Amino acid sequence: MKILITNDDGIQSEGLRVVTNWAKKLGEVTVCAPKFEQSGKSHSIDIHNPFEVQKVDLFEGVRAFRVDSSPADCVRFATLGLHESYDLVISGINKGLNLGEDIMYSATNGAIFEACTRGLKALALSTHTASFDDAEQWLDCIYDFATKYDIFAHGNIFNVNIPENPKGILLTMQGGPYFTDDFIDLGDGTWRQIGHCIHRNNHNHDIDSDATIDGYVTVTPLTIERTDYTAYTALKAQISG
Repeated sequence: MKILITNDDGIQSEGLRVVTNWAKKLGEVTVCAPKFEQSGKSHSIDIHNPFEVQKVDLFEGVRAFRVDSSPADCVRFATLGLHESYDLVISGINKGLNLGEDIMYSATNGAIFEACTRGLKALALSTHTASFDDAEQWLDCIYDFATKYDIFAHGNIFNVNIPENPKGILLTMQGGPYFTDDFIDLGDGTWRQIGHCIHRNNHNHDIDSDATIDGYVTVTPLTIERTDYTAYTALKAQISG
């Protein structure tokens, strides 16, 4: 198995090291990760400016590249620059959960969205901010879940969140609002965004936010399809009628 690993916390991240060392037992691993943290950069790419790519020796037995751009560009470099394909792309392990509508801001997920455009199968892995211990201990269980239920036979990309002291693993749907921001005027013509959680836990374990907060590892199938089929079907009938 050929595995590509990236993240949005940067190539020096402990979470990247944890998942890279774990993934080596699955097959041949290539790391292509950002030079600097790219949190909140979503699916952004740089199409106007050249950016630096350097081969680095950071992981024993693993070829690694440090890319001065976004996680999506890391996937693009690995596939379009190196002209390689991979059996699995893993993005993470992110320090901080990626739940509900925050998925659209997440550069961890941006990497798997890019993988999907390349026809690749991918997992985004995120965990709580206290440590990577729970995530490391549950990687085998998550992979076993993926293989037992053959999840990639049903979809190409999945978002995985790992809470503290997990109780088990649940298949979930994307939830609603999780974080928002206040804009703070710093008084010198600049403003800073300060985030805070707005999640209201209804203990609905069919959605990622509630289930993760209640202590379950959540596995959420995603898609890059943006068509609103309800609106399309209604309008199509109206126009055709």
